[in-house]
This record gives sequence, C-alpha cells and structure tokens, in this order.
Amino acid sequence: QVQLVESGGGLVQAGGSLRLSCAASGRTFSSYTMGWFRQAPGRERDSVALIHYSGRTTYYADSVKGRFTISRDNAKNTMYLQMNSLKPEDTAVYYCAARSGDSILPRGVSAYNYWGQGTQVTVSS
Repeated sequence: QVQLVESGGGLVQAGGSLRLSCAASGRTFSSYTMGWFRQAPGRERDSVALIHYSGRTTYYADSVKGRFTISRDNAKNTMYLQMNSLKPEDTAVYYCAARSGDSILPRGVSAYNYWGQGTQVTVSS
C-alpha cells in the first residue's frame, strides 16, 4: 500500500513555471513506477509524464515534451513535475499515481493502482 499527496498547484500566467510534488508514504517508494496524469473539465484523464521505478526510463506526452520534466527522489519518497513554459491548455487537475514496479512503463490510467487526490493547475492567458 502507498498513499500519495500532491502539492504545488496554483494559478500562473502563460509562460510561467510551477513545480508539482507528490509525497508518498511507505518504505518501498523506490519499487513503484510513478506517473503524473491530468484531467481537464469534460475530458478524460491522460498521462502526462511517467518514470519507471528504476529511474532509467521516462515517458512524456507529446504536448509537454521539452517543457515538463519528471523526476524522483527515493530518499525523500517524493516525485516531482517541473513545468515550464506553461500554456492555457495545460490547465487541469494533476494527479500522481503509482503502480508496483515491473519491466513496463504503461501509459493507461487503469494500469496504476494508487492515486493522489489531485492538485489544480490553472494557466491564464
């Protein structure tokens, strides 16, 4: 079992930056593959950035490549999402998620067992 708590969301102007954090409970954080997902009103929840439990493999949605960076600090049981050059279309509730680590880095919502409560990111134009 792992519990996830996101923080760092807020209101920012277009072109600005935010850093989201996801704090995880438990002693086995390093064994979980982690991800950031987002859901805008009226839309499905989609993967934004993922990081394999080994830390050696990451995935980014095309819409955020070159602007967002996912990272993890296993010593602090925390995952981060650095978001730069934010656009109004990045506005959404951002969720962190975890799954027990294995060889794959799945992109689908259903592959992740544990979810945080979400944090709102609003980018004004």
